Amino acid sequence: MTSLREQDAPVGTDTARRVARYAGFRPEVQGLRFVAVLLVVVYHVFLDRVSGGVDIFLLISAFFLTLSFVRKLEAGLPLALGRYWLHVFKRLLPLAVLTILGTLLLAWWFFPEARIDRVRTEALASVLYVENWALALAEVDYYAADDSTASPFQHFWSLSVQGQVFLLWPLVFGAAWLVCRRGRWRPVPVLAVAFGLIFAASLAWSVHATATNQAFAYFDTRARLWEFALGSLLALAVPYLHPPRAVRVVLGWAGMASMVSVGMLVDVQGAFPGWIALWPLLSAAAVIVAGQSGSPLGLDRVLASRPLVRLGDASYALYLVHWPLLITYLVLRDRPVAGPRSGAAIIVVSLVLAVLATKLVERPFQRWAWPERDKRRLAVSVAVSLALVVVPVLAWQQADARREERLAQEAARNSPGAAVLEPGFEFRGDPDAPTLPLASALGDEWVGLPEPCSGEFAPEQEVLEQYCRQTPALSDPSRTVAVVGNSHMEQFMGALIPVAEEHGWQLVAVLQPGCAFAVRPEGDACHAGNDAAIEYVERLAPDAVMTTSTYAARMDGSAEALVGGFPELVERLTGQGIDVVGFRDNPRFDFNPYECAQRHGQDADRCRVPVEQVLAPVNPADALADRAGFTSLDLTDLICPEGLCRPVVGNAYVFFDPHHLTWTYARTMAPAVEARLPGPLLAATSP
Repeated sequence: MTSLREQDAPVGTDTARRVARYAGFRPEVQGLRFVAVLLVVVYHVFLDRVSGGVDIFLLISAFFLTLSFVRKLEAGLPLALGRYWLHVFKRLLPLAVLTILGTLLLAWWFFPEARIDRVRTEALASVLYVENWALALAEVDYYAADDSTASPFQHFWSLSVQGQVFLLWPLVFGAAWLVCRRGRWRPVPVLAVAFGLIFAASLAWSVHATATNQAFAYFDTRARLWEFALGSLLALAVPYLHPPRAVRVVLGWAGMASMVSVGMLVDVQGAFPGWIALWPLLSAAAVIVAGQSGSPLGLDRVLASRPLVRLGDASYALYLVHWPLLITYLVLRDRPVAGPRSGAAIIVVSLVLAVLATKLVERPFQRWAWPERDKRRLAVSVAVSLALVVVPVLAWQQADARREERLAQEAARNSPGAAVLEPGFEFRGDPDAPTLPLASALGDEWVGLPEPCSGEFAPEQEVLEQYCRQTPALSDPSRTVAVVGNSHMEQFMGALIPVAEEHGWQLVAVLQPGCAFAVRPEGDACHAGNDAAIEYVERLAPDAVMTTSTYAARMDGSAEALVGGFPELVERLTGQGIDVVGFRDNPRFDFNPYECAQRHGQDADRCRVPVEQVLAPVNPADALADRAGFTSLDLTDLICPEGLCRPVVGNAYVFFDPHHLTWTYARTMAPAVEARLPGPLLAATSP
């Protein structure tokens, strides 16, 4: 029996025997790879659920990667990490680049213009293998019910995680090589300890992150490393596992049945990638341990069959092409999910394209000998692949940016927005000017103040540090105004900023996502943040606090009500001499007015909503109108003029998503907002 630590380096047949343990093609695992990807495709197309197939795909990737490096370590061959990294991306990028470019063409032809900027950004993130972080930081919900609104590059999240692991894992093998060289340890035990530690740490983090912020955890590489580590541990262990033939047969079929059923039996929404992902992974591990049973009843007779092995070769391409085809179809048909016939057609077309792409693109590039002659050529091939996406996308973005800059100079004349509602307004702009903002500029439509809070405006509460912003500090402001709340109050700042500049206000904003400003009870998700915000405002003692007073439910006017705890907030602040201005919430829709107007036309009836469907007949905050120091501000007549919520007013889009105003339109409301603000806020102060 080989000891954990050996004094003499193995030579000759002993080395060959250890290398042979990890050598050999495993056709049944290649067939399993296809089954895993097919599960992903079927569940995406028909069930709109998570199958666990992606997790199995990641495990298998680590399994093969580990076998390759262990053979090198056992044989004493150089790891050549730089060459490995270049080689692996030279192999992965051609199909990825082809898919990305094809998807960009589909988006350009068929997608609403409002989605193009996001598509381009995610194309860059995908080719650079950071799409998972782009989705996580954008707070994308992987389980969103309507796939037609999903990014056609969303599936690149797992390939990005895989690419990051392909960069990280060789470092683990390199560290193991150093340990073995200095301490004369055998590679397999050292690697088992290393991957065991990664498995434990990552799984613990995954369980914690899934429980506290599942949407982010789903895309978090750290929460996925344990899946790769399990694949590596499995690769290290398999050569030492020799179950009897009958056990192999049972393991194979039981593992397959468990693997296929997990997505149907378990509602994984909100649970992945936590401990529940062990189910599909251990099921796949059982199939791999079963291996080649030698029995005519064994699952390996199916998985190792020539058709499944060939489809396993095409599994990477199948995963790449199925999702953009599905999303494009849903966009064209304006449907949330595919039907049985259309779904079957999408799967068949995806399979055909995958086989063709593997045969005509992937295989020729794999056999291409020129880049393999030295690392410089490999680097050139990788750089060219990246440039094929990066250069045209950046050029496209720059062209749109120049167009946006040119149109912005004429915006006041050509897109007057709410100004057209003023009595006696006469349009003097270009009647053929495009409606603003352009779809390529939607990313700039979130309102924001330019600086983090500092000096006397810096919050003492740590929880507020990332949410506090201010205008440049004024030496002698006429008023100090605090804007507090969530994104709906943030959007109204688009109308307040011009007023603040005109009257010399010092603006400070504390805007916490999803938390309207009010006195919230303990246990409420917004309690800690709002409690800190109240303390901050009381210490700052501004002349006025501006916040939203009501909450409007989507497409249910009868549900509009005062924000819970808002009357208590008004009483507390006005009792300390701080005026409160309560902005009535804007309507919330169950569709995107911007995209609706682009798809069906600005005057389409389906893009217009009577205001009584989305807001209460009377502003609920009017009930507080008699309280001294409180002003209720209702801008509904500007947002939905003449009782009709339209996507465009004055050649400016009102909304850029289902419930947020564009900055372009909000700033045109500034004169009307100024006229409705309490007089003391606008009165000049003594110098």
